[in-house]
Amino acid sequence: MLISVYVTAVLCGLLGLWAAWFAVRGRPVIFKQLLAGGVVEAALVVQGVVALVGVVGGHPLAEPWTYWGYLVTALFLLPVAAVWAMADRTRTSSIALVVVCVAILAMQARMWQVWTA
Repeated sequence: MLISVYVTAVLCGLLGLWAAWFAVRGRPVIFKQLLAGGVVEAALVVQGVVALVGVVGGHPLAEPWTYWGYLVTALFLLPVAAVWAMADRTRTSSIALVVVCVAILAMQARMWQVWTA
């Protein structure tokens, strides 16, 4: 489980840095960044499947509502950022993607805490 958290966090961090670079340069989100967001989204889905298998396999979660709430919220944030990026073709779309990536990284840290508690 922890490997899936690390992989998701690294992918999301790289996407956030890429979006931050675009925000600093005053550029909007590009299609390749949205594809990278899709990769992060797929990693989140894999993380959910791994967690579900772990819970069914006997690993109890200290706070299951917190864990699954963060996972579901993280799954919804990237599509919202993608819609924003397509609707707003300014630097603000890059800033929104950075904010979403930071939020998902914070959720990953908290999910790791809940899993290891």
